[in-house]
Amino acid sequence: MTRPLFEPFEDDSLDEDIDPAEVEPGISLAATVGAEEAGTRLDKWLSGALPDLSRTRIKALIEEGMVTADGATISDASFRVKSGQSFALVIPESIPAIPQPQPMDLDIVYEDEDLIVVNKPAGLVVHPAPGSPDCTLVNGLLHHCSSTLSGIGGVKRPGIVHRLDKETSGLIVAAKNDAAHNGLAVQFADHSITRAYRCVVWGVPAQKSGEIEGNIGRSPTNRKKMAIVNKGGKHALTRYRVLKMFGTSASQVECRLATGRTHQIRVHMTALGHPLVGDSTYGRVRSAQKLRDLAPAAREALIGFPRQALHAFLLGFIHPRTGEMLRFEKEEPNDLRQLVQKLENV
Repeated sequence: MTRPLFEPFEDDSLDEDIDPAEVEPGISLAATVGAEEAGTRLDKWLSGALPDLSRTRIKALIEEGMVTADGATISDASFRVKSGQSFALVIPESIPAIPQPQPMDLDIVYEDEDLIVVNKPAGLVVHPAPGSPDCTLVNGLLHHCSSTLSGIGGVKRPGIVHRLDKETSGLIVAAKNDAAHNGLAVQFADHSITRAYRCVVWGVPAQKSGEIEGNIGRSPTNRKKMAIVNKGGKHALTRYRVLKMFGTSASQVECRLATGRTHQIRVHMTALGHPLVGDSTYGRVRSAQKLRDLAPAAREALIGFPRQALHAFLLGFIHPRTGEMLRFEKEEPNDLRQLVQKLENV
């Protein structure tokens, strides 16, 4: 049963994925704000007025310029509506829900009839999502693996058992059939997979090795971020050790995941007081004063690094069919190696 028009919408959470709209594309929907609804966020108000669309879908449409008020485009989802104001929303033509095969140069580390291990470059999205409908790793895998890629991971994420953030480089495994997918999924669920990362962080941890533990959930102050939360969330444990120190300004750290939560290393290292260099979501650039002991080239490399300095260099698991222990390592890409080289000249 759908909510009637203008029914208050109490759920302030955002969906992880955009739900496919049940409304016909290409048409304009209009609604007017009631007196009791004045002051409500535009995305929240529209999600109550148009119950066939999720709030996440509506927010995306607002940001895409698909919502107007009295002929003027409103692109701010946090815009506060006024009593008597009329809004029109246009539903654009939908894109295919099923990812399409696309040719792509993949750095294949290992492949057999059951699975494939790829060294993902920074900047490549793993699977289609809002804002990245194609040109993802999934599209490339579908082209490379043809019809063998498993579909058990979902229509939009065939074969995908785990993920790496868009700007994180490194090793990722995908399943080619359901048996392999199930076997890998069990290992990820019981945390028996070996995963290690190298990152460059701001500053130097006081303890050169240790554990960071804390439940990770959506930040209560910023729904686009994850955070260590006091209530709810999922248990998360990261083990780390400092590999190199670059004065007091930065250090190279190895992190091993005992669990696998969204943004886990980025959130945990930030909680430790040492966010990743280049992390525009959780990190912040050190002040010039704190970087004064660095050579100019090293200072510029740190401040200008364009992505989170994180690479998944180690991946180990038991082959789901043969029972063989597989272990793969891949050195950091050029951008991270060059960053470390410049910092070593401190």
